[in-house]
Amino acid sequence: MELQIISIVVRNQPGVLMRVAGMFSRRGFNIDSLAVGTTQNLAFSRMTVTMQADEGTIKQVCKQLGKLVEVEAVKVLPPRSATRSMVMVKVHAGDNRLELLRLGDVFRAHAVDVTGDSLIFVVTGDAGKLKAFVDVMKPYGILEMVQTGLVALERGNTALDVKKSRYAWPEDSAGTSAI
Repeated sequence: MELQIISIVVRNQPGVLMRVAGMFSRRGFNIDSLAVGTTQNLAFSRMTVTMQADEGTIKQVCKQLGKLVEVEAVKVLPPRSATRSMVMVKVHAGDNRLELLRLGDVFRAHAVDVTGDSLIFVVTGDAGKLKAFVDVMKPYGILEMVQTGLVALERGNTALDVKKSRYAWPEDSAGTSAI
């Protein structure tokens, strides 16, 4: 089994996340991370799902996803795709404010809040960089932290772009799709 990154373009509407996540759950597939956001076309969102799976399992997942009416496109991204995650860490600063800011610079972390006796850093990168940053911050006292799921795009000229739905949807009175 190896880490698989699945990029899924879905219609941007309520309930889609539940339907996609439900498909994974009903079939006993475990999601390692999930990130969802709008695309350049606001009618569609893009989900990035990571999971540990062999080739047979990943083919089955893609087939099942393709059966969902809200899913417009599915692609397993190659291992060399551009990937990033983000972590926000609130750390106790005390007398160490300058030291913490210098450590943040080493990781190219941005201090997004310096209020009171704490600092909030945001840092992006691969899992190893984020773990290393968190490990460096632990001795200072992490007050809170949150990490996003992985997002990814395939390198090069290839694009998973959906211009319009693969289905015919009713149009409203202005002649635009009702999705």
